[in-house]
Order: sequence, then structure tokens, then C-alpha cells
Amino acid sequence: MENSAFCVRLSLKQRYFSLLCIAVLVMFVYRLRRNQPEVKMHRVIEGLKADSSHFTLEKKPFLILGGSIHYFRVPKAYWEDRLLKLKACGLNTLTTYVPWNLHEPERGVFDFEEELDLEAYLRLAASLGIWVILRPGPYICGEWDLGGLPSWLLRDQNMRLRTTYPGFTEAVNSYFDHLIKKVVPYQYSHGGPIIAVQVENEYGSYATDEEYMPFIKEALLSRGITELLLTSDNKDGLKLGGVKGALETINFQRLDPEEVKYLEQIQPQKPKMVMEYWSGWFDLWGGLHHVFSAEDMLTVVTEILKLDMSINLYMFHGGTNFGFMSGAFAVGRPSPAPMVTSYATPLPKLPAASERSSHRPIIVRQHMSLWSILDLIEQPFKSEKPVNMENLPVNNNNGQAYGYTLYETTISSGGSLKSLNNIRDRALVFVEKQFVGVLDYKEQELSIPDGKGKRTLGLLVENCGRVNYGKTMDEQRKGIVGDIQLNANILRDFIIHSLDMKPDFVNRLQSSTHWTSMREKPSYPAFFQTRLYLSSSPKDTFIKLPGWSKGVVFVNGRNLGRYWSVGPQQTLYVPGAWLNRWDNEVIVFEELETDGKIQFSSSPDYGMTVDVQ
Repeated sequence: MENSAFCVRLSLKQRYFSLLCIAVLVMFVYRLRRNQPEVKMHRVIEGLKADSSHFTLEKKPFLILGGSIHYFRVPKAYWEDRLLKLKACGLNTLTTYVPWNLHEPERGVFDFEEELDLEAYLRLAASLGIWVILRPGPYICGEWDLGGLPSWLLRDQNMRLRTTYPGFTEAVNSYFDHLIKKVVPYQYSHGGPIIAVQVENEYGSYATDEEYMPFIKEALLSRGITELLLTSDNKDGLKLGGVKGALETINFQRLDPEEVKYLEQIQPQKPKMVMEYWSGWFDLWGGLHHVFSAEDMLTVVTEILKLDMSINLYMFHGGTNFGFMSGAFAVGRPSPAPMVTSYATPLPKLPAASERSSHRPIIVRQHMSLWSILDLIEQPFKSEKPVNMENLPVNNNNGQAYGYTLYETTISSGGSLKSLNNIRDRALVFVEKQFVGVLDYKEQELSIPDGKGKRTLGLLVENCGRVNYGKTMDEQRKGIVGDIQLNANILRDFIIHSLDMKPDFVNRLQSSTHWTSMREKPSYPAFFQTRLYLSSSPKDTFIKLPGWSKGVVFVNGRNLGRYWSVGPQQTLYVPGAWLNRWDNEVIVFEELETDGKIQFSSSPDYGMTVDVQ
């Protein structure tokens, strides 16, 4: 699996990759024919231009042969390997999004270190002779939680995302003040690899404020962006997603000549580019794994190149939605559906195969009940009414972004517990710490058993991932977002515990004295701990949990993401770069059941498949 929540992944079966490389080699032939400039510590001549029906770079014809690899979805230790494979397939340009919610996890707190070291990623691309198209958002979609926007924006009850609402534009300006100054030195005009910058992303599919795109464009230009500006939309979005001064590009999976004709009509005598040629599709928990025939891909790519269109493979390598970062899909659905953890498939064996290993199953040694670790998290918050995650007074008053929240109150009878559709997204319900059922979008009523006297009712609510695309992004608050009713009574007086499972919490778990031997029966939900010992250099591997139900896996303190027995994804990716020789700690948070064994595989299992239509 690679991480999950409403996790997504774009995947192709491994046997299709030889044909993918053939498709890319077709591009390589085009590249050779056009004698295009390559990246070096170059002498600045003239950047990417779109002044005629063909791109030019350094005053020479240039065909963009791009591939998307998101640095934040790949361990930093593997960046060079992935970029070398991109280059080995004949591609000349790297495209990447920039996730605001990772770079500014709390308002005014910025993180550009380790896996988020964007400048190091740009330097690496330049050193390998690869041009870059930067897609800084602020909205990125990408099947990423809230499309890359930070959840603390939703603390404002009047927030209107992706508009010129002052609360949003002020936050964008502050973020761009920090981000853009980091990337300006890496533009072509400064001797760097960035040849183009995208203005927002797919705004034509949202388009609620005609002043918004000009605002984002000016936010880039005023901070020193000088390279060619682009926008990116599907065919319908092209009607509303453009902005004066930026070249419009198109996104699709199946080639429709009418869409290409329309692009030519709105931009006569301009280069044509497929900014996102979808080389796969995302998966949803409880569904099937989508595959896109490589034979079909080869046909489409060949036709695109015959039309002399530039192209970007989205994705070339998808990587993993580590932690709780996967998004959710809501378009055309009565309720959001969470995406799986993986966002990719195995890489083509160019220039060298990535080494992987399997291991013997390991047995869980200890467990610790959720109820016994509440003293390891921030002080609980008392409130007359339920408070959604984003508005909890935690994380320096930035609210809770991800994970679980436990809401507890007192009841004096049994009866019918009704969520009133105010659970976001899924709640395990307990009476006196005993599990009684689940409330979610489908199940909105639950029978509570009768009992004597006052009892504690607990609702452990999981944020399964915020919608990353569509018209409902302003509504993506999580937790309990309104009243809960027992019989005819609205429940009041809650004690609320924030369980976001951040690294500092996992560190406290590791040193806790509450761990209990597996000889004693676990009380669920619970954390389970064991160790993986490696006598040789660590290699990539995949965790399998066939005897478990639903939860989250941590290895050496790193959140690998969600697993869920409903599938389709059956494995979680463990980067060898995150393992130690000899001793590795594995902690699993499991909601309801376990057989006490953790299995490993040398290959991923994405589950039962269905062809992308």
C-alpha cells in the first residue's frame, strides 16, 4: 500500500512498463531529431518561448518531453534514482507540484527540510541535465489532502478557498513570500533549470472568482518569476481557467481531436502541450485497482507526437502518499470516497532495478490500549458542543489537521444514536470502552445497549482525507461537525482528545511504560509493537497485514500510511532508506482485530484490477 487515508494512486501493472518505455523512446527519437538544448550550468541565452506554433529554448525549436515526479512523495535518498530513470527514458523535463500544506503545516511555520528540500531537488535536476516546469499552486489537486491547501485555513468559518477572499489571499501572500524567493534563483534566467511556471492548477473546473487567476499571476510576477507562465485544464476547464499572459495547456487520457482543435482555436499560432497525459488512475478504498493498457498508451502518445504536441506524463513515477496525506474523491458521489496510500507502480528497470527484499513474518510482542495512552497527548479540551478538528485549540491554535479525534460524553440510557450526518468521516463508537459499531456517511444510526447509571460514550472519529478536487473544498472540515443525538436528546458536554499521531507522539509511545505483553488479550483500538532485525544492508520491502482490519503503520517513527482490509491495496511500501541495519521498530495502530503477525513481501500487491475506461 503506500499510504492511505482517502489515498490515491496512479498505477500500471509491472508487465506494462516495457511498453511504457517504448512509448517514451518514441519521444526520445523526436528529441534527437530536434537537436534540443540540454541543461548545464548554462550561459543564459533565451528562455522558453511560446511566440509561434513551436516552443523555442535558447532560440532553438524545443519539444517538451516531460514526466511528473513529486519530491514529497519519494524519500530524498531515492530522488536521484528516480530522476535518472526519467532521463534514461529520453525525457528532458521534470514537472513537480509544491504542497503548501507540508511546507506550512502551521500558520507562519515553514518547513523546507529533508524530503521537503525543494531547492535540493531543483539543484539535483540541474546537475542531471533535466529542465523543470514548476507547479507551485497554491492549489495542486494531485489526489492530495485538500488539494495541497493547509487545513488551518478552514478555522475561518467564512473561508472561501481559491478566491480573492481576504483571509485566503493574505495566507497565499505570506506563503509565496517564503516559497518564491527560494525558487527564483533556480530559474533559467538565473542559470537554473526552471523554464516555466504554472499559474494555479485546473482553475477552470472551479472558476468561482474571475479576479483570482490574475491575483495568482501577479503574486508570482511581483516576487520575481520571469519564465514562461502556463495554465493547465481539461477541455471544459479551458473555457474558464486561463489568464492573460499565460499559455494554456490541456489535460487528458484519451486523445480527442476535437479537444486539440479547440486548443488551437483559442490559441492560434501557439505551441500545443498536454500538461497532464494521465498514464494511470487513482484507486479508492473498497474499490478495484485501476490499470491503463500500455498498448493504448503507446497509441495515444504516438498520435500526440505526430501532432507535434509537447507532452508531460502524469505520473512518470507516482510515489507514495506517506502519512495521512491522501485525498478523497467526491465528484458525482453522494459522499466522499477515500483514496488509497499508493500513488504509483514499480519503476521501469532503467538504468538499474531497485533492489527489494522479503523477510520472515515477525510476531507482535506488546500492545497498549488507546485508553491507556491518552495521557501521552495534549490536554483534552472540554466543550459544551462538539468541535471540528480544524477548530480545536491544539498545535499552537492551528487546529488538528489529520488523524483521529476522540469525543467522549456521558449518557444515562441506551437507545438510538443518530449522527445527523455530522460525522466526518468515520467513527468507531464505544460505550464504557466497549465497541458497539460504526457511524459514517452510509450508517448514520446505531443502537446503543441499555445499561445502569451514567456511562461514557466515546466516538473515535477518523479524518479519512479531504476532497482534493471539485466544488466542495470549502466544506472539508473533519471530526464531528454538528450535533449528535441520542433518542430525542442532543448530546452535550464533551471531552475531546486530539490524536494526530505526529512524530513527537510516536516518540512518546516508544518510551511509554504502558506496554503490555501479548500474553494478555488486547483491548481495541490498540497500538502494537515489535521489532524487525536486518543482518544486511536494508532494501525496499512491503508490509502485508492479512490478519488485521484497519489502521496505520509506523516504522522507526515514520508514518507509512493507512491499511484497510477492504482493499484494493494489500501492501504498504517500506523504503529501504528508512530502515536500519540490525534494529527497526514497527508500531501498528489497529482499530479492531489482529492475528499478531506482520508479513513482508518483495513486491507490491495493488489488489484486483479494472481497466481504465
